[in-house]
Amino acid sequence: MLERFKQKIWLQIFVIYTRYLLGSAFVFASIIKIKGGRFTAQSGALNPIDSSWHLFETLYQSGLYWKFLGIAQLISGFLLMTQRFAKLGAVINLPIVANVFVITISYYFAFTPVITGLIMLANIMLIVWDWNTLKVLINFQPSYNKYSKLENDPIWQILGLLLFSFIVVSNLIASTKMLIPILVILLLTALVGLVVGLRKQKADQNL
Repeated sequence: MLERFKQKIWLQIFVIYTRYLLGSAFVFASIIKIKGGRFTAQSGALNPIDSSWHLFETLYQSGLYWKFLGIAQLISGFLLMTQRFAKLGAVINLPIVANVFVITISYYFAFTPVITGLIMLANIMLIVWDWNTLKVLINFQPSYNKYSKLENDPIWQILGLLLFSFIVVSNLIASTKMLIPILVILLLTALVGLVVGLRKQKADQNL
């Protein structure tokens, strides 16, 4: 019954765009770390040692570790956005997301734990979605889908690479004033990709 449910086009689209969303968020957050910039607007050195501001300042001042976090986020986000390697991306991203969630409940972040909690649940959902093949990681016999999955169409892989490239390039050359235009362009690109992908899927089914 679950496999029949997973064959629904709207659910497959939801999973594809969940990967895009999670991947984009982590790629976006990774660039500033890799560039060696602060995640916060100002230094948190003078804040209490048990505050989130001081924590971020400590991570930033670590230098190499700060960049390592950024590289890990960039890799996991990229893998999620490719669709082709999204299973590996979800596995790598889970400990990263879990770490972020635990940080937000360990310090005062207002309603941020709600957001990070939803992100972690979304990542777990992606792992459950591909559990038939991922269960080989815990020494269970994998099973493979007998139906054609929408994510295997190259159009979704191309769209993921376009979104990834645009996020990286825009973060490297654009200022913070360009944030809203960048988000609008990303949204439009995703919508165009959705329309093109669905039309291509219908055309393939009519052949």
